[in-house]
Amino acid sequence: MNILFVCTGNTCRSPMAEGIFKKIVADKNLNNVNASSAGLFAMTGDEVAQNAVEAAERFGCDISAHRARRITSYILDETDKFVCMTPEHAASLALYVPREKITVLGGGIPDPYGGNLETYLTCANSIRNSLLAQLDEIVSEEER
Repeated sequence: MNILFVCTGNTCRSPMAEGIFKKIVADKNLNNVNASSAGLFAMTGDEVAQNAVEAAERFGCDISAHRARRITSYILDETDKFVCMTPEHAASLALYVPREKITVLGGGIPDPYGGNLETYLTCANSIRNSLLAQLDEIVSEEER
């Protein structure tokens, strides 16, 4: 199963969600689950925000090598489940993929872009809690 975490620029929320989700998947020994991230308006190659790197490290994730990438038709075709950071991201994706393949994490995760480390830590904590709460929705039993 291929899961794509989606935000706007792919430098804050979706890379943190990808990293934290990979840690959860590894801890739970879910072997058939792949995760990546992309942004609707990403500038391909942009570095992840330093505060996102530091916040993810607090949750046991190293996302320092992440580089932003924009969603392409190839990525859309190869993805089984889209996990969006806002309802607006989900609405944009619904123009291109079936709605049943899309979910919004935690009802929406506020963008920490430009915030201090505390803002990013709060965001990462919301991401982790939402991932744990929605794990069965994101990765159904038969897909594990």
